[in-house]
Amino acid sequence: MKAATPVPPSPRDPASAGEAAVPTTAATSAASATGPASPNRYLVKSVVHAAAVLAAFRKAGEELGLREVVARSGLSKGICFRILYTLHECGMLEKLGENQYRLAGRRDGERRKFRVGYADQDRNSSFSRELFEGLVRACQQAQVELITVDNRRDPESALKSAGRLIHERVDVAIEFQIDERTAPSIAERFQAANVPLIAIDIPHPGAIYYGVDNYAVGLVGGHCLGNFIKQKWHGVVDEVLLLEISRAGSLVRMRTDGILAGLEESLPAGKRKVERLDGKGEFKSALEQVRRHLRGSAAKRIAVGAANDPMALAAVRAFQECGRAAHCAVVGQNAEPEVRAELRQAGTPLVGSVATFPERYGEAVMKLATELLLGKHIAPATFTTHQLITPQNVDRVYPNDALFPRFAREYN
Repeated sequence: MKAATPVPPSPRDPASAGEAAVPTTAATSAASATGPASPNRYLVKSVVHAAAVLAAFRKAGEELGLREVVARSGLSKGICFRILYTLHECGMLEKLGENQYRLAGRRDGERRKFRVGYADQDRNSSFSRELFEGLVRACQQAQVELITVDNRRDPESALKSAGRLIHERVDVAIEFQIDERTAPSIAERFQAANVPLIAIDIPHPGAIYYGVDNYAVGLVGGHCLGNFIKQKWHGVVDEVLLLEISRAGSLVRMRTDGILAGLEESLPAGKRKVERLDGKGEFKSALEQVRRHLRGSAAKRIAVGAANDPMALAAVRAFQECGRAAHCAVVGQNAEPEVRAELRQAGTPLVGSVATFPERYGEAVMKLATELLLGKHIAPATFTTHQLITPQNVDRVYPNDALFPRFAREYN
């Protein structure tokens, strides 16, 4: 019998074509253990890479970020990111928060985990960060998969984020975006995809609302300003400056309406000039607006009511810059960490801020999401709790602030 002619190496053989070496992993070690009879050309590199990524998870329930997977697998960041994305799409990995993964634990016959989509307003403000971190904790506790996207405080980004959550086939969506005019378009997309929607702080048509009672928190802030003016300025104020977020719409404007009403209720009747400025909800924008206003204002005593804390801090800095801090009183909304630090400063013109506790939003919103998914009846609106924070009670309400200092540099 004629001996078989040896087959030359294929030109597509990685060993002969000079392709990059496959990293040594549990998968490649198992393949090489079979000896010379298992040539490398039978290895599918993408599968080996996927095996290396899966092997990075060393125990059930372990949560890893992209950086840890890169370090453990020896693969590049780009390869790891694409494989993690693919394995998540295929149901082999669960995504927890932003770029955190763990092995999917579902077995045949086990109930599929709910997928909750969260479109964040941004990742810059303390309010957004505390809300996001609380939601991550709530989803982990409820064993719910969380898909997150970033709206970047931009209407176009918010619309794209909605499309991405729909593509991810989420069971319920949580929307936190600031533009009132974009809300109907976002709501329509989720309704068309039959995805229940929970809207945070800014109402969206047909969505369950979770957030502050804007007029009520405004009243609390206004009463705080009024009481300060009665005690320190004998009830006399020359000008009231309201810092608003115009694009957030009429509901959020009720915060500053409430501030003005609370101030008027607390002080004797009299003529007071009222100015409204659009600070856009941002520190830098509000700082420029207040600076410009002060250059043209001759008022001696000015009361400032801000729709959120970044704008309240902007007002404080503007008055300090021009040496008029002793003749202003400022109240904010949300009691963010930076404002709580300011309240602890001697001689600050910041007299208070109304806390709405964003760190508690996650648990409350997840309860609403679970009830929605179970088909329970839910009230169309649920309001957060709120509490006035002042220099007198800030340490009692937030005793652990010194242990976890987290301040944005731009506010200083």
